[in-house]
This record gives sequence, C-alpha cells and structure tokens, in this order.
Amino acid sequence: MRKGQVLGISAYYHDSAAALLDEHGDIIAAAQEERFSREKHTNTFPSRAIQYVLTEGNCTISDLDAVVFYDKPLLKFERLLETAHAFAPQSARWFATTAPYWARSLFSQRTRIRRELQKISKGATVPEILFTEHHLSHAASAFYPSPFNEAAILSVDGVGEWTTASIGIGRGNEIEILKRQDFPHSIGLFYSAVTSFCGFRVNEDEYKIMGLAAYGGQDSKKYEVLMRKEMFDVKSDGSIGLNMEYFNFVGTTMFNATAWRQLLSVEARSSDSPVGQTYMDIARAAQDILEDSMMRLARTARELTGMRNLVTAGGVALNCVANGRLLHEEIFDDIWIQPAAGDAGGALGAALAGHCIALGRKRYRENMDAMHGTLLGPQFDEKDVASLPITPKIQHKNTKELCRDVARRLANGEVIGWVQGRMEWGPRALGARSILADPRSSEMRERLNTIIKRRESFRPFAAAVLSEDASDYFEIDRASPYMLFTFQTTELGRQALPAAIHVDGSSRVQTVERDTNPLFHELLASFKELTGCSALLNTSFNSSSEPIVCTPSDAIKSYKNMGLDCLVIGLSVFDMH
Repeated sequence: MRKGQVLGISAYYHDSAAALLDEHGDIIAAAQEERFSREKHTNTFPSRAIQYVLTEGNCTISDLDAVVFYDKPLLKFERLLETAHAFAPQSARWFATTAPYWARSLFSQRTRIRRELQKISKGATVPEILFTEHHLSHAASAFYPSPFNEAAILSVDGVGEWTTASIGIGRGNEIEILKRQDFPHSIGLFYSAVTSFCGFRVNEDEYKIMGLAAYGGQDSKKYEVLMRKEMFDVKSDGSIGLNMEYFNFVGTTMFNATAWRQLLSVEARSSDSPVGQTYMDIARAAQDILEDSMMRLARTARELTGMRNLVTAGGVALNCVANGRLLHEEIFDDIWIQPAAGDAGGALGAALAGHCIALGRKRYRENMDAMHGTLLGPQFDEKDVASLPITPKIQHKNTKELCRDVARRLANGEVIGWVQGRMEWGPRALGARSILADPRSSEMRERLNTIIKRRESFRPFAAAVLSEDASDYFEIDRASPYMLFTFQTTELGRQALPAAIHVDGSSRVQTVERDTNPLFHELLASFKELTGCSALLNTSFNSSSEPIVCTPSDAIKSYKNMGLDCLVIGLSVFDMH
C-alpha cells in the first residue's frame, strides 16, 4: 500500500539531488548527491541521495505516489538542436560530439530513471514518473515552502529548457507563469560568460565574481559602458538582449575571445594567473549590470502581479549582494528566497509541483517558512562517533558544558570544525557542517583563506549572529536565517567583526534563532557571555576542492588535511595536535 510520498529528482546537468515529501507535502528530507559521492557538483543520478531520503521517510520506491523529474528532456533537446542550427558551422564539432549523448539520454529519460530506481529498490514497482518544466520547479521551490499565501515569483538562472528568466504569481496551491525570457538571452549566462572570461569555472564559481566585484575601481564604469554599448542591452522590464557575436554557448567557452579582447582591450585570464585590478573592474561591471537587471525584473513582477511579497529561486537568486539591494530598494514589502535556489533545489521544486499541481494536494502549511531551517540532511548518533578510528580528547556530558568549552577555544583564537545534527540543504553551512572562528581578529580572514580553506584571498566570510542582537552589528530589520542577503555594518559591527566584514563594509549575515537551531544558538550565547560578542565567523566545512562534509568520517578526513585547531562532533572534541 502506497504511503503518499512524492520523490523529486534533479540530475544530468549539475548539482544532482533528491527530495522527499510526505503525504501532507511536508519536507521529510533533501540532500545533494555530492555530499555522498564526494564529487563536487556531480551530475550523476542521485542514487545515494535517494537512498538516504527514502530511509529517512521509512519507505521504498513502491511506496511512492509519484516520482517527479525537475525538467522536460524533450524540450531541452529541442533547444540543443535549434542552437546547433543557429550557430552552424561553428557548432558542427560540438554537435557531432554531444548530440548522440543527449539524444540517447534525453529520449530515454523515463526508462533510464526507472532503471536507476529499480537498482535502488530491487524488484520495486516504480510509480508514475512525471516531468515538470525547469522554471516551474524553481518557482515551486520558492513559493510553496515560503511563509506567504500569495506572492510574486521571480526565477532567474542560466537556462532551463528554453526559459532563462520567468515571472509568475503564486496563490494558495496555484502557480501561474506570466512572463518568460528565452534562450539565448540570459542575464545568468552573461554573468557566467564573465566568470569564464575572468578565469573561473562556469556553474561553480559565479559567486567569486560577486566577491571580486567589491574590489572594482573607477575603471569598472568604463567596462560597464562598453558592455552595454556592444554586448547587450537591458530593457526596461529587466529582460536582456545579447549580441551573440560576443557569446558562444555551444563550445567549451562561454564567450568569443577575439571579440571580447577587441572590445575590452584585455585577454581572458588563465585560471592560474593572478587576479589583477582589470578583472576586479570587469567583475564589478558585471555585478552592477546583473543588479540593474534584477531590480527591473522585480519592478516588472510587482507591476504584473500587484503582489506585496516576492519569492525567488534559480541560480541568480544565490547572488546575495543583489538580494541585499532588492531589500534596500523596497520594491516589495518582504522577500523570501529558496535556500537551495540552484539546480539542486529543482529536486525539491519538482516534488512540490508534483504534490500540489499534478496530484492536486494542498500545501503543507501557510503563513510559515516550511524549510525546517534547511536541516534536512543526514544526521548521526553517538554510536557513529564512537566507531571513528580516533578517540576524542574530551567527551562532554551535555550541550551546556560543550558550548562553554568551544566558546573558550574560539575566544583563544582556535579555528574549529563543527559537526552537529542534520546536515544543511543547499550550498550554505548554517551551523551544522561549519568551520567557526572568532570574527574579532582582523588576521583571522587571511588565515582561513590561505591556510585552512586554501582559496583566493579576496573571498569574504559570513557572520552568524544571535537573531536578537543582529541589529547591533548590521543595518538589518528582519531575520536572515539562510545567509542569502548582505547587509552593511554598523559602527559597532565594523569595530567588533573585522574578519567577517568585506572590503565594501558589507557582510553576508546569518541570524540564528533558538527555535530553529538551538545548539548553534547556545554556542553563540556562550561566546557572547564570555566575550561580549554575539557573532561568530561561519564558513562551510570543506576545502575549496571538496563538497561540504556529510558524515563524521568525512569530517575526520577533512580535519586531518585542513589545519583546523580542533574538531567537534556531537559532544566529542577531537584534538590531534
């Protein structure tokens, strides 16, 4: 007998993931495949993520009412064919090498998914496999878990099947898409092209352009003018028209190197060369252009829908600087962003669309954030810790004792790996799989970037702060639980939190509520009691080349390679120095 659960899947492009809903539409579990395979941004079928969410839901494949895939393969193949035709003859080699793979995989997607599911639950009867449009998946992931009964919906990314940006409206159980922009015209693809031109990886490093942009100088305006004059135009409604002489979306790069060099008078940066001021200026120009497009899209969404609240998803919704500006512009009364806004979040959106639209069921709850603080991943118990190959130095008796010890270590300058409870869903570490440090030391940021995270020196860190004290340090008037907005700092914030403040005086902020994450809140309160400071520097527990840790075993392996001062898993403190 089926239990009414719905499984959502994203796969075969990047950031494969799985999400499971119960019969009421509540989120039981969600996780990215990379956390299990340890292959960053993997696009493989999320077998281990599916196994995890089914275990969490105490069900098998046969118990499901539906399996929903996050986009429509035939529409995607149609775009690939038309793109190859439009860019011929330049696309001939690309088409010859990729078309057979896409044809085999996309036309047989339903069979392929069924076969993979039967491997997971041998002999299982696979329920109906549904396909939802990519941007409907994003829209569903943004609206249905949001605290709003009705809202405008803005979804912006590189490209789904055809759509690159969409505006919709959500009311109760219903979502209607009102306006779309289609490929190849895409603010997300433009931003990815700049990412590639500046020597970083597409679909992985766009956030580096966001961080680099703060270092842009006066020449950034020069590059912005050149780009606006020749590469594209941003229309009044926020849509973008690309001059395709400058872009190449069918090859190994995103841009026409010759055209960019002639226009900008600079070569594309190689990934192993220094990041000079020129690339900082170009990053700033791209960020300003993206923000301009997003503000116009938001105003258009307000005009089209008449809604007072906005929800957003799609990869561009992870640009927390643009999100902060959306708040500042006050186009909407309130904004809610899906914390797993990228393609991984499409798995959750697919499940929600299947539950609410295809099966006609009600949303789980209204008037509340239904994401459970994003703590939707695997957890562990003390037996798992006891089975680790190393013995903890200290085994605390309770959380109060633990938090006092860790707060003391942090105040003494230690950098700590912190692994607690269920893993976060989405790209941000929110106090379950985090590296924590004292933000009061201006040298701490450099130490973390160069020695521990082994990443570029221009990369900023986030601040986790007690929700009740956030306005002391930041110009903030709302909760920011998912680290998706930047805020300017107050005078106290600039003095007290130098390691968590970016060069432009902003910080990516996570406000921590007692109800959502009681242990992390207790640690912050212990640190405040000891130091008078209510915030900690919080970054994801991984090096630049690996996914965020999932299990205690992952944490031990990373701890040995990262130069952390100690590792805390549950009530156990490991210190091998």
